[in-house]
Amino acid sequence: MTLPAPPSGASELFQLLRDGVPRTRAELAELAGLARSTVGLRVDELVGVGLVRPVGEAVSSGGRPAYRFAIDAGARLILAVDCGARHQRVAVLDLDANVLALEMHVRPIADGPEAVLADVAATTRTLLADLGRSESDLIALGIGLPGPVEHSTGRPLQPPIMPGWDGFDVPGWSMRELGIPALVDNDVNIMAVGERTVALPAVDDVLFIKVATGIGAGIISGGRLQRGARGTAGDLGHVRVARGAGVRCSCGKEGCLEALASGGALARVLGVATAEDVAALVASGDARAVAALTQAGRDLGEVLLSCVSLINPATVVLGSTLALPALFDGVREVLFDPGLPEAARQVGLEPALTGDRAGVIGAGVLARDEALSTDGVTALLAR
Repeated sequence: MTLPAPPSGASELFQLLRDGVPRTRAELAELAGLARSTVGLRVDELVGVGLVRPVGEAVSSGGRPAYRFAIDAGARLILAVDCGARHQRVAVLDLDANVLALEMHVRPIADGPEAVLADVAATTRTLLADLGRSESDLIALGIGLPGPVEHSTGRPLQPPIMPGWDGFDVPGWSMRELGIPALVDNDVNIMAVGERTVALPAVDDVLFIKVATGIGAGIISGGRLQRGARGTAGDLGHVRVARGAGVRCSCGKEGCLEALASGGALARVLGVATAEDVAALVASGDARAVAALTQAGRDLGEVLLSCVSLINPATVVLGSTLALPALFDGVREVLFDPGLPEAARQVGLEPALTGDRAGVIGAGVLARDEALSTDGVTALLAR
C-alpha cells in the first residue's frame, strides 16, 4: 500500500539537521528558503513524532527567546538483528547507534523464517520491556542474514544454508508483526558497516572478511557499501583456489575456498563439530589445528590477492570466529610477498575490533539511515 505524503515538507527540513548542528527556526528558514511560519509548522511535526527536540536557547536580540532544535537521538529506537548459522543477536539502538540492550539466543537458521523470526519478535518485546519502552518507539528494523539477499526487495536469494528462506518476505513480516519497515542485508555487509562505523570511520575503502562457518566479504568503497547488481557482491566462499582440485563443496562444485578454509571445512578435517571447536583447539596450542588454520590463511590470501588488485582497499579486516593469529600468519605469507604488485603489499591487514557487536551496529546504522532519509521520514510522518 502506498502511504500518502504528509501535507508539509517536514521530511526535507529534517535533512538539514542530520549534520548534528542545532539550529533555530530562523536559521532553518534561511537554509530552506521558506517562511518562518512554515518552518515552525514543520518543526512542530518533527517534534510530534519524536525526531526533533529543543536543545536550548539561542542568543536573543530581544523579544521571545529563540530555541535551537536538534535530532532527538533517544526518543525513537532502531531494532537490529544479526542472524548467524546457529544463533541470533537482537539489539535495540538509539538514533546515534548506541546499543541500549542486547541479547543472543541459539537457534539454527535452518529452522526456517517463521521459527527464527518468532524468537526475534519475542526477544524484541523482552528487551523493550526491560528498557521501559514500547514497540511504538521503534521506527525501523535492520537485519542481517547468513546468505545472499536481494537488497531491493529484502528477500533472501537462494541461500545455501537457509532452507525455507528463499524468497521469504522479511520486510512484509516486519510490517505485520512489528509495524516497522525493515532493511535486510547479508550478514557480512552489516558487519563491515558496523566495523567501519566504530573502528575505521575515517577509512573510505575497507574490505571486511568474515571467516567462520562460511567465508564472505563486505565491500566498502568510496565510503559506500557495495552490494552488486543482485546483492551478492563479496561471495568469496565459492571462488576457486588452486589447492582445491577434487575437493567437493556444499554448493556442488569443486575447489571452492569455503570447502578448504571455512570453519566447517576445518572442523571436518580436525574431527570436531563447529568453527568454535576449531578456534578452541587453536587457542589451546594444538599443533595440527594451528597448521590447518595457517594453511586456511594461505588459501584465503590467494583469493585476497585478486580482491586487493581489483578493489584496491586501504584496509582488509579479518573478523569473526577464526580470525586468530594463525590465520593472519597464513594470509600475510601470501599477501605480502615482496614479489607482488605494490597495491597488494601496501594494503593494511587488521583484526576486527568491534567484536560480536559489529553486526547489530551495522544493521542498526543501515536501518537508521534508511528510516531517516527523506522518503523514510515521509513514511514515518504518514504512519
